[in-house]
Amino acid sequence: MPNSGDLQSLASSITAVTSPFRNYLNDLYDKYRSLNEGKVADYIPELALAKPEWFGICVVTADGQMFEVGECQQLFTIQSISKAFVFGLALEDHGREYVNSKVSVEPTGEAFNSIVLDEATNRPYNPMVNAGAIATADLIKGKNSTERLKRLLEMFKRYTGREHDINVPVFLSEKSTGYRNRAMAYLMLNFGMISDKIDETLDLYFQQCSILVNAKDLAMLAATLANGGINPVTKERAIDERYVQDVISIMLTCGMYDASGEWAYRVGIPAKSGVGGGITAVVPGKLGIGTFSPPLDAKGNSIRGIKVCEYLSKDFGLHLFNVAKPERDLQQWLVGGDGINDW
Repeated sequence: MPNSGDLQSLASSITAVTSPFRNYLNDLYDKYRSLNEGKVADYIPELALAKPEWFGICVVTADGQMFEVGECQQLFTIQSISKAFVFGLALEDHGREYVNSKVSVEPTGEAFNSIVLDEATNRPYNPMVNAGAIATADLIKGKNSTERLKRLLEMFKRYTGREHDINVPVFLSEKSTGYRNRAMAYLMLNFGMISDKIDETLDLYFQQCSILVNAKDLAMLAATLANGGINPVTKERAIDERYVQDVISIMLTCGMYDASGEWAYRVGIPAKSGVGGGITAVVPGKLGIGTFSPPLDAKGNSIRGIKVCEYLSKDFGLHLFNVAKPERDLQQWLVGGDGINDW
């Protein structure tokens, strides 16, 4: 078994075996690589440096096969995708009842950065909006800020099989322009939803959003959830299996900003997007999808990533509530993967 820190480099050195599914992904990549719709996020200068032509697709199965095409090694900041996984860690730290007393699980049609709390309970609506994510970050245990951040980074390593760095310029930009998030934090402090460690919690939140990942990492994050919380390559448990359903459920209902309802209806795959251009999507028991393409639609979701997930869902019958026979049999198309499950 290779050292977990070498997984990405080992993956790139393995000779790919031609398979129908890999050819399918190549066709999808060619179909949408020239799509020029959308706009790269620019609310902080560092995000605006992303090249619109970057585009990567990676799929990792629950038994560890990996299929990739395009710029799957290109690093970018995870942004809001981190929210789903930090929510999972908070559940492990405190359990469902306590976490739900601080953060609700209701979808909202409001924008992700709205300064709005549930009028009846004063809780943020769910862990995927900024207010909910700040409240969730506040729940992460640790005797100081360093230990709390270390625990977050160790958690992501268990999911992806490699160590992650933080993009310091992005973190500092998020921190220096985060007035709206600061306002949310003080409002929640007023209602007793978070502790008085405002600066420490906000720093942790800005840092989690600034973690560097690539499309392979996003596919591995999703594949680990699809595999019941166990990394399909390293075989290390990343999250208690009791809480996998919590994370996946929130991804389905709240993971695509205020387009989550339409996503659940049309695509039907639990997913989380980020303004860095990434999407991670979980097909329970089967596979994880990771896409990267910086141009976003008006809701903040990657346009090429949406197209890829739509076609995968339709062609292979991956919608959670699909009962019709799919156009293609997934198991037959997966034969002949890149061999990563043989490590």
